[in-house]
Amino acid sequence: MTHLPRIIAGAGALALGISLTACSATGGASGGTDDFSVVFLASSSQNGYNQAVYEGVKKKAKELEKKLGIKITTKIQDGQFDANTQLSQLQNAGTTGQASGVIVVPQDGPGLAAAFPLGNDIPVVSVLNPIGPDIDKMEPQTEGVVSTVASPPSAGAERQAKTVVEYCKDIDPCKIGLLAGLLNSPLDVARIKAWKDVLGAHDNIKIVGTVEGAYDRDKSLTAVSNLLQANKDINGILSNADQQTMGAQIALENAGIDPSSIFLTGGGGTIEAVKAVREGKWTNDYLNYPVSMGEAALEQLVNKLRGEKVQAVVDADTLRDLAPVSTKADLDATPDFTGEWNG
Repeated sequence: MTHLPRIIAGAGALALGISLTACSATGGASGGTDDFSVVFLASSSQNGYNQAVYEGVKKKAKELEKKLGIKITTKIQDGQFDANTQLSQLQNAGTTGQASGVIVVPQDGPGLAAAFPLGNDIPVVSVLNPIGPDIDKMEPQTEGVVSTVASPPSAGAERQAKTVVEYCKDIDPCKIGLLAGLLNSPLDVARIKAWKDVLGAHDNIKIVGTVEGAYDRDKSLTAVSNLLQANKDINGILSNADQQTMGAQIALENAGIDPSSIFLTGGGGTIEAVKAVREGKWTNDYLNYPVSMGEAALEQLVNKLRGEKVQAVVDADTLRDLAPVSTKADLDATPDFTGEWNG
């Protein structure tokens, strides 16, 4: 899913927030105790999923400003899909005294724990995956992280893999290709392990390859095209990101394979993915709601800054009333849902 979620949306690159409005953890430069400056640390500001999360942050900021009569400024910084870059950005945000709080989409959740304790006692909210050694533990593991808006990646990957098992139950051998995001990312390492644990328990399922899509359509097109050269009789492709699955779909079509004739899934709940499932081209999709996740993250951060009750874990799978892994039948029962972001 998104986990990591979706790469390059049609929108252009977001400007980086290098210079931040000076404020303390409890007030802005003007000295108002209800003026907050929020730094959003994107794993990549070029990544569509991160852009959608930031859209939710900004949307909720406007809503809370109007509702509560406060001032919230937001800035985005680009982690460039580099763990060391993002670690440095978090450390800087926590020491300069220019931020009231931080929202982060971690590139490396376990690695980011090294930034704590921050130089200033400011709250941090993590989105998509947690900060700390256990990638599947959503409860805050590090002092200073006040809330996590996510769902356990291994649990989500298991849900996806179980739908493969159901699809393959009468096929022997059932040849499946795994299309992961970044093979060295802790998030994707956990997902791949969960996929293989589930699929490996069934003798009829043969994993014919594990390739890297890098959350990118073109890279996934190339990766799957190479996979298909030796596996024209493939029965399915299990992917954790919709933009990757779109690339896989093109590769299949280029190879003369009807996508609807095999198992095909993604993760993210993009507008394109929802449409593909509704049309029967994809078997299902693991839905994500990045805009809603951004909104929830800012809400919890502001609650902390205002001394109000904070929800330590916001289960991202429950932000909409839909099955986490939705089929055409699931989506047809909810005709108004079209997805929260473009793939």
